[in-house]
Amino acid sequence: MSTLWHGRFERGPAEQLLAYTVSLPYDQRLFPDDIDGSRAHVRGLGRSGLLDESEVQEILAALDRVDAELSDGTFEFVPSDEDIHTAVERRVTELAGPVGGKLHTGRSRNDQVATDLRLFTKRNIVAIVERILELQGVLLDRAVEVGDAYLPGYTHLQRAQPVLLAHHLLAHGWALARDLDRLLDARRRLDVSPLGAGALAGSSLPLDPEAVAADLGFAAVFDNSLDAVSDRDFVAETLFDLTLIGVHLSRIGEEIVLWSSEEFGFCRLDDGYSTGSSMLPQKKNPDIAELTRGKSGRLIGNLAGLLATLKGLPLAYNRDLQEDKEPLFDAVDQIALGLAAVQGLMGSTTFNLDRMAAAADSPTSSATDLAEHLVAGGTPFREAHAIVGALVRDSLDGGADLADLVVAHPALGADAVALLGPGVAASRRTTRGGAGPGPVADQVVRFRNRLATDRQHLDDLGA
Repeated sequence: MSTLWHGRFERGPAEQLLAYTVSLPYDQRLFPDDIDGSRAHVRGLGRSGLLDESEVQEILAALDRVDAELSDGTFEFVPSDEDIHTAVERRVTELAGPVGGKLHTGRSRNDQVATDLRLFTKRNIVAIVERILELQGVLLDRAVEVGDAYLPGYTHLQRAQPVLLAHHLLAHGWALARDLDRLLDARRRLDVSPLGAGALAGSSLPLDPEAVAADLGFAAVFDNSLDAVSDRDFVAETLFDLTLIGVHLSRIGEEIVLWSSEEFGFCRLDDGYSTGSSMLPQKKNPDIAELTRGKSGRLIGNLAGLLATLKGLPLAYNRDLQEDKEPLFDAVDQIALGLAAVQGLMGSTTFNLDRMAAAADSPTSSATDLAEHLVAGGTPFREAHAIVGALVRDSLDGGADLADLVVAHPALGADAVALLGPGVAASRRTTRGGAGPGPVADQVVRFRNRLATDRQHLDDLGA
C-alpha cells in the first residue's frame, strides 16, 4: 500500500495502525476546504515559478474533477486513503499523471489541515450566526405579538415580580446576541492563513504565503510557523462559543418543560414540535426542550475533551491534534440543529396568557411595590421591607386577606391597596431595561435595530 510517506519505510503500515489512525470517515467533510486550499496553493506555485502555466491548469482541472466527484458521490475511496487530504492528492495524481505529484510541493499536511479547518470554521460560524438571527427574529415577533401580556418573573424558581412576557422572551434574545458577538469575534481571530508554514519551519522554496492567504480570503497570514501548525486556540474558542449557545438553548428548554406542564400551564406545544407516548395516550412531550438540556452536556464534554487534549502538547504538530475535528464537527451540527428546532418550537407554541396573568396577580407579587410606595413617602427601605414582609407573613399564616391588612395598616391604607390590583404591578416598572410596558417598548426598538445591524454585518461577510 502506497502512502504519502512510504519512501522512508521498507514495508507498509500495519492493519491495526491504519484502523486506529484513519480519519477519513469524518474528515472527508472538509473536502470543499481542502479543494479550495489546494487550488490557491497551486496558483501560488505558479506565481512562484515552481509550476509552469500548463502544469497549473492540469492540476486545477484535476482538482475540479475531484471536487465534482466528491460533490456528486461518485468519488471512489481506496484503502490507502487515510484522510481526505491523501484521497484528494491520490486522485489528482491519477487524473493528471506525474504532474499531480507536484501538488504537494512546499506544503505539509500540517499546514494543509490547519488551513482546511480554519476555512471550515470560518464558513460554519457564518452559518450558525444566520440561524441565531432567525431564532432572534422569532423571539422578537412573539414579543411584539403578545403585547402587554404578563407573567410571574422568578428568582430561585419562586415567584418574584410580574414581568411582561415580551420582556422575558427578549431576555433570551439578548443572550443570543452576546453569543453572536462571540462567534464573530472568534471568526475575526481565526481569520489567519497557516498555509506556507510547512511541517513546522516554513520552506526554502520561493513561496508567497501572503498572496495565497489573500487568494483564500484570509485577512492575515501567520507570523510564526511553529505556532501556525500547532495552534488550535480557534477550535477551543469556537467550541466554547457553541457550548454557551447550547447552555442558553438549554435554559429556554428548561422553561418550556416547566411552562408546558399542567402544573404551570403557561403554554401549549404545537403537535409538530412535540411527541407522544408509546403507552400513555394523553401525553404530549416537550422532546425538543428536553434534548436542548441533554445536548448541552454533550457540548460541554466536547469542549472539556479538547482542552484536555491540548493541555500537554509540545510544539509543534502532534497527532493528538487529529482529535480536534470530531468535537468541532459535532458541536457545529448539534447547534445548527438545535437553533432550528428551538426556532420552530418558539414560533409555534401557544401561550396561555390568562393562566400567566392569574399566576402573576397573586397579591404577594406586589410586595415590592408596597415597599416602594412606603419608600416614596419617606420610609427607609429596610423599614419598608420589614413592614411589608410582616404583612405577607401575617396573611399567609393567619389566612387574612393581604388587601385587608394593607388597608388597615397606618402607613399604607386605601391608596396602597390599589397596588394589589390585577396587572398593576406589571405596569409599574419604568426604568430603562425594566419589565414594564414603557421600557419594553423602547427595548423592542433597540432589539430590532440590533438585529438589523447584525444582519448587515453578516451580509458584509458575504453570507
